[in-house]
Amino acid sequence: MKEILKKVRQIEIKTKRKTNSLFMGEYHSSFQGRGMTFSEVRPYQFGDDVRNIDWNKTAQFNEPYVKVFEEERELTLMLLVDISASQNFGTRKQSKRQTVAEICATLAFSSIANNDKVGLILFSDEVELYLPPGKGRFHVLRIIRELVEYEPKHSKTDLSTAIDFMLRTQKRKVITFILSDFTDSNYQKSIQIAANKHDVTGIRVYDEKEQFLPNIGLVNVIDNETGEMRMINTASPKVRKYYENYYRKVHNQFLENFSKAGAGTIEIRTDDDYIKALLNYFRSHHAA
Repeated sequence: MKEILKKVRQIEIKTKRKTNSLFMGEYHSSFQGRGMTFSEVRPYQFGDDVRNIDWNKTAQFNEPYVKVFEEERELTLMLLVDISASQNFGTRKQSKRQTVAEICATLAFSSIANNDKVGLILFSDEVELYLPPGKGRFHVLRIIRELVEYEPKHSKTDLSTAIDFMLRTQKRKVITFILSDFTDSNYQKSIQIAANKHDVTGIRVYDEKEQFLPNIGLVNVIDNETGEMRMINTASPKVRKYYENYYRKVHNQFLENFSKAGAGTIEIRTDDDYIKALLNYFRSHHAA
């Protein structure tokens, strides 16, 4: 437990230092005004959007009435985090899972600095943990602790299960970040449904050795999601090409699925500066 608390504290110090006021501002200005809440009904005025006509009131009073909406000041951030076995892969200074924990901590601290709520869903091929949206530093530290210490019960990935759970539990519009390596292939429909209602962004975290397999001869590898051990010959150009093609397929599928759904995408390598990647995304998101 002492070791876990130490890790949580390290992540807090590292990410809080990076989550400066500029970043907080970028985060909030990127998403504010996305949520609208129903306020009142009033008679139609010239220039009102006809899509906001309240047909019940219009029929009742025999003249057009419109619904008036106002911006929701408080935002809710939901973090959907893949904790399947492939997240433990890492050949540089840290694994994909460690990088994901830091990105989540950064987003969560940005969220509570703006007095917003943040919630967490940890998933493999089923939802393994759900922390409902809450506020405050202790809530964020709980989220980081779960990201660091939670031991997955399953090794495979099913993105649709996690997204469907989020749709059932979050009735109001939320900002949703899905963090995974997106090696699952059947999630297009769920992303589409989620993006129609919520502000959805996929963050694909990957390791450079997944992109280009190094030539280091015969290697024993374990398939993280099946647990099977097999020997591969990395000296074979054919083998290296196979892995390169698989990487490209996952990468292209991720971009295509999110783009078709009108959702945002960020790709972050485990040794990349993720703060820079997030900032660039928020700035372009705000401008959009």
